[in-house]
Amino acid sequence: MPEAFRIEIRNTKKDSRGFSYLKKVRDMGYGLGIEGIETSDQYTVLKNLDETQQKKSAQMLHNPVFESFTIDQPNAPSSFDWVLLIGFLPGVTDNVGSTVRESIEDLLKVSFDFPAENVYSAEVLYITGDLTPQDQKKIGDLLANKLIQRIEWKSAEQFRADLGMNLTISKVDLHESPQAQEVDLDISDEDLIAIGKKGIKNADGSFRGPLALNLNQMQVIRDHFKKIGRKPFDIELESIAQTWSEHCKHTIFACPIDEIKDGLYKGLIKRATNEIRATKGKDDFCISVFSDNAGGIIFDEKWSVTDKAETHNSPSALDPFGGAITGIVGVNRDSLGYGKGSKPIINRYGFCTGNPAKTYDLYRQKGKVNPILQPRTILDGVVAGVRAGGNESGIPCPQGFVYFDDRYSGKPLVFAGTVGLIPRIINGTDSSKKKALPGDKIVVAGGRVGLDGIHGATFSSEALDSGSPATAVQIGDPITQKKMSDTIVREARHLYNNITDNGAGGISCSIPEMATSSDCGCRVELDKVPLKYPNLSPWQIWISESQERMTFAVPPENVDQLIKLFKKRGVEAVVVGEFVEGDQCEVNYHGNRIMDISLAFLHDGWPRYVIKTQKSETLSSSGSTRGSSDQPHLGSLVKLENDNMTDLLHRMLRRPNITSYEFISKQYDHNVQASSVIQPLQGKGRVNGSATVSKPIFDSPKGVVTSQGINARYSDWNTYHMSACSIDDAIAAAVAVGGNVDHMAIMDNFCWCSSDEPERLWELKRSVQACYDTAVAFGTPFISGKDSMYNDFKGFDADDNPVKVSVPPTLLVSAISVIPQAIKALTMDAKESGDLIYVIGDTRSDEILGSEYLDELENLGTKELKNEFSSPQVLKSSCCRIPQVNAKEALDRYKRMFQASQESLLASCIHVDKGGLGVALAKMAIAGQMGVSIELNSRVNPAAPIEGYLFSESKSRFVVSIDPSRKEAFESLFADARLIGKVADQYSIFNIQYSGQELISASIQDLTKSYHSTFQDF
Repeated sequence: MPEAFRIEIRNTKKDSRGFSYLKKVRDMGYGLGIEGIETSDQYTVLKNLDETQQKKSAQMLHNPVFESFTIDQPNAPSSFDWVLLIGFLPGVTDNVGSTVRESIEDLLKVSFDFPAENVYSAEVLYITGDLTPQDQKKIGDLLANKLIQRIEWKSAEQFRADLGMNLTISKVDLHESPQAQEVDLDISDEDLIAIGKKGIKNADGSFRGPLALNLNQMQVIRDHFKKIGRKPFDIELESIAQTWSEHCKHTIFACPIDEIKDGLYKGLIKRATNEIRATKGKDDFCISVFSDNAGGIIFDEKWSVTDKAETHNSPSALDPFGGAITGIVGVNRDSLGYGKGSKPIINRYGFCTGNPAKTYDLYRQKGKVNPILQPRTILDGVVAGVRAGGNESGIPCPQGFVYFDDRYSGKPLVFAGTVGLIPRIINGTDSSKKKALPGDKIVVAGGRVGLDGIHGATFSSEALDSGSPATAVQIGDPITQKKMSDTIVREARHLYNNITDNGAGGISCSIPEMATSSDCGCRVELDKVPLKYPNLSPWQIWISESQERMTFAVPPENVDQLIKLFKKRGVEAVVVGEFVEGDQCEVNYHGNRIMDISLAFLHDGWPRYVIKTQKSETLSSSGSTRGSSDQPHLGSLVKLENDNMTDLLHRMLRRPNITSYEFISKQYDHNVQASSVIQPLQGKGRVNGSATVSKPIFDSPKGVVTSQGINARYSDWNTYHMSACSIDDAIAAAVAVGGNVDHMAIMDNFCWCSSDEPERLWELKRSVQACYDTAVAFGTPFISGKDSMYNDFKGFDADDNPVKVSVPPTLLVSAISVIPQAIKALTMDAKESGDLIYVIGDTRSDEILGSEYLDELENLGTKELKNEFSSPQVLKSSCCRIPQVNAKEALDRYKRMFQASQESLLASCIHVDKGGLGVALAKMAIAGQMGVSIELNSRVNPAAPIEGYLFSESKSRFVVSIDPSRKEAFESLFADARLIGKVADQYSIFNIQYSGQELISASIQDLTKSYHSTFQDF
């Protein structure tokens, strides 16, 4: 075994990382006696190198201007009281360590015999101050994720006595017998259920982890192997479970449901796209929909753009950083896996968590054991994960959102999306077409396989509880993936016939799926798959979701060249099998056949069933609360005096779902590919926009618009209108920056809860029906989508009472549009004094159900507070309704908005979204750092209080400002627009009057302060 040596590098000047840790600890109220934290980076190098080589390695790793290094001795400051080391647990991907290993190899012209020789990274924190054992535990829990990281504490005295921290090598040492095992399914139904829920039983009586197979599925599998006259091997059962999982097969969307015989996907989502494309005829801009890793639309005559969004909810609940980085690099691979390989050019994100300012007493086990991660911890982790995955991959991230609700405290929703760019013709053929051929070699490139990601797909198909496996979390390596991506899109597209990513289920899904889609079989030599460490069992190698891996179908004559290209960039690629004639998936391990299943059974043998739903009694089908009158009014609900309106606006601007999340936007590189036109923060006041514009081809004037729409709280009242509003918001947000509704596609991401309950399935059916109705009405085809069906937490509260926390039924809609001239894109910030301000679209004062305004009234105590983990009760007063979409009117308006942007009639534009008209006007003023003067007069229904007009969330609306010289041209195009004011001469004042009476008067400085205050300490 090689000898290890240790390099420690410390900042000798200003340690900003140490200050950041100190601030984080203090903000959370831990270790208040801490006076300071200084940090260092420690690298344990497991390789025989002489003293000269060791010194050269250390010199390479440090910056002599502000860093010092030591070898095999501590590099500690002169004064400290405690030392905390944070490293990775064995088997967890150590991206930094891998990069250092490769750097030493390049510097010294040596090779590491990986994995026997390696580099392991760690952080060392030198802490000054008094710490109790309780403080140490809390600080360790805050700064380290125990699912993937190890911590070690020492007092200063012990540290000096030991001459530093312990020398620990984070190597995996497996003692399992790496062979396939037969599984007896000729057992009772009770035992079949246990296997389906808990997994295959190990020799010691423990279970491997969830297969997420129900009794009916287990019986079908049992009967299949009885028919072919043998017992299944464990690898076969694991493979079927991965392939049949809800996460992969989407059974709820695929099965017949009530009267919809083709199911929700084919009967509504796909049907909508087919009808829209047929209607568009020669103007159809779709290239590939639903049949590939991402959807593709026309950019111009030479290029296509692709789009895909994914969720990583369950992994992010256990390991926020790992779940999020895996989500973003995974969806990057969806882009790479489109056609012959689409280059990722835009990332986007969405984070739904509990309120990060609150803590929740929820536990996975009784006795306050195994607590959930708190929303602040989850939010910090997922933000960092997307940052690491995107920034280190060199992909700009200009657009995203945050959305907070107490019901996301048990299980967050973490969305990640990627837009790609690909030539329409590659090597003389259509780049969207691909097919493996018999005789093609199966090549896997990228990272090695480990225990991370075991049961990821089946785990994501169940509710989160005490049995959720830590091994289900994968850790992505964006550096390796970036090198692989560059090889694919720059050099290798002509060398393979097919490509797909190894996402859910790893090669157990990618290889059989590629074979099935190509009408051929596959034969795999599993012992050829590169491993992170020895003695993995065959089933683990087969289903592991270890990251940054792609699968290729390569003609034999191209294999050596492809592998050579990857090797040149430091990416490992190996042949693991071949595609063959027939329909069988065969897997061999050291010469033994351990899997032999027909692809027809593997992919289509799962049992179909008819889903029966039951109408939810808490929701109405019309959108209004039950018993509401035809002409609802707000007077019985709201009693606010006018002198409180200014304060109310400030409160609205501080609300988590409205306020600035600049702290996230500033962490993400949105300029890295020099394509950003409209950036995430708009104007001098740095206001987060809900859409962005990019210009991906330097010599083309065209732009790509991206946006998202989400209204989860509306689902408390009506899931049909929730979905319609989410589609409308995504479209309107894109239109507000110049998007063209006639060249716009959308994607759906359903995140549902309690999907085994008939009432929830009825709500889902209504939601998908709205998707069909609204998409067809707007002519915006779905080009891709994803669903996540069991977003529930089952555990215990602080009193050991059983608790189930379900997310609100949530639909995220993402929109993408191509516009002819990116230079004509619009921003929200007010531009010039004297510009006229109009509101376009109807404001309905009663449309406040599910609104931020109504929730703020609850906070003010105007009605009884709801249980934080439950949906609110239907209002006793029949006073209001959920916002509803009139798609016919909206579509006409959106077409005129695009015409106005192309004719440069608008100076600024903002989509009216959460918080309504009052918040939109405030954001326009804050972004431009210019005052506005608004007079509402008789434009408002006199029967309704003015605050309903200001803060209702009626859809399909815009606030625009125009140059007064364009007034005639503007009003001829927008006869339905209402002139409500102007950009003020007095820059510092935001003023709204109603019939001569002042409602709101505030300085722009104070409004800006409120808008940026909520997350200012994050």
